[in-house]
Amino acid sequence: MKFFATVTLLASAASAAVLDVAKRDVPLAVTLEKTGNTQVKATVVNNGKEAIKVFKTGTFLDDAAVEKVDVFQGSEKVAFDGLRLRVATSGLPEDAFSVIAPGASVEATFDIAQMHDLSKGGAYDVVSTSGFLTAALDSTDLDGVVAYTSNTLKTEVDGAEAAAARASFVGRRTSVQSDCTGSKGTAIRSALSNCASAARTAASTARSSSSKMTEYFKSSSSSTVSTVANVFTKVASECGSTSGGNSRLYCSDVYGACSSGVLAYTLPSSSYMAYCNLFFSALSGVSRRCHDQDQASTVLHEATHLRQIKGTEDYNGYGYSYVRSLSASQNLNHADTYALFAQSIYAGC
Repeated sequence: MKFFATVTLLASAASAAVLDVAKRDVPLAVTLEKTGNTQVKATVVNNGKEAIKVFKTGTFLDDAAVEKVDVFQGSEKVAFDGLRLRVATSGLPEDAFSVIAPGASVEATFDIAQMHDLSKGGAYDVVSTSGFLTAALDSTDLDGVVAYTSNTLKTEVDGAEAAAARASFVGRRTSVQSDCTGSKGTAIRSALSNCASAARTAASTARSSSSKMTEYFKSSSSSTVSTVANVFTKVASECGSTSGGNSRLYCSDVYGACSSGVLAYTLPSSSYMAYCNLFFSALSGVSRRCHDQDQASTVLHEATHLRQIKGTEDYNGYGYSYVRSLSASQNLNHADTYALFAQSIYAGC
C-alpha cells in the first residue's frame, strides 16, 4: 500500500453500534428519467400516510459518486467503478437525512458515466433496486429499512461524450498530494500494521474454526474456507507495506466526499483510498468491544474492496445483524463480513 492514494466510502462515528434494522412497510415510489446524455434524475415519492426520515448517504440522494443505479447493456451488467461506502449506526448528523412528508417528494440528478464506463455508447437500461435506511423523526439512529424498485429507464448514450465525463471525474485524483505526515501518518501506519496482524490471525482462524466460519460466512466448506483465508492473506500483504502493494493511500479528501459522518472511502477501479479527518478523530486504533468500528477494521474493510484483493461490495448494509441477514454467497463478497470476522477475534466475541 503506497502512501499516495485507495477509495471505499466509510461513514462512522465514535459511538458506532451494532445495526439491527427492521424492514418497514412504507410505500416509496422511485422514478428515473433522463435529463442529458448520461444525466439521470431520480425522484422518490412518499405515498404513505406518515412522514419518513431517510438516510441519504450511499443512495442516489448522496452527492458522492456511490452506487446509485444498476446499468445494463443488453443482458450484461456494466461494472460499477465509483466509491464504496460504509456507515455508522448512531451519532449521525441531521444533514445526512431527508424527511419526506406524506405525498411529498425529493429528487436528485447525477451522471451515471462517472460511476460506469459507458464509452461503448448505444442502448442501456438503468434501474435502481435497493433501499433506504431510516430513523425516527426525532432521532439520527438508524432503526429500519425501506426497500424499493424503480422503473427501468431505457436510454441511448453517446459513447464519446460519456467517456469525456468519466475522464473528468477520474482525473480529479491527480490534484491530490500525499499528506500522511505528523499524527495522521503515525495513526495510519499503526492502523495498517494492526490491519495486517488482524488479517493474518483471521486467515488462520478461518482454517481452524468451523464454528466461526459458519457464524459469519454461513459455511465451513473447504471452498469457502479457501476463499476467505485467501482474502485475508492478501489483505495482510497489502496492509503490511507502506511503499508497495496494489493501492495508493491519501490522508486527504480526494473527491470531496468527507461529509455527513464519512470516515474514509475507496475507489476500487483506480485502487486508491482516502481517509477523512473523522477517521483520525472519532475512532480508536483497535477496540475490544464486540463488532465495534475502529481504525484497524476500517482499513481492513476498505482493503477487501480492492479488486486485487476481492472486490467486495457493501449491499448498502453494515453491522453484525446485517451480516447475519445475508446469504452465504453475499457474505463471501461483503466487506463488513470480513471486517467483523477479524474484529471479533481480537475482541474475543
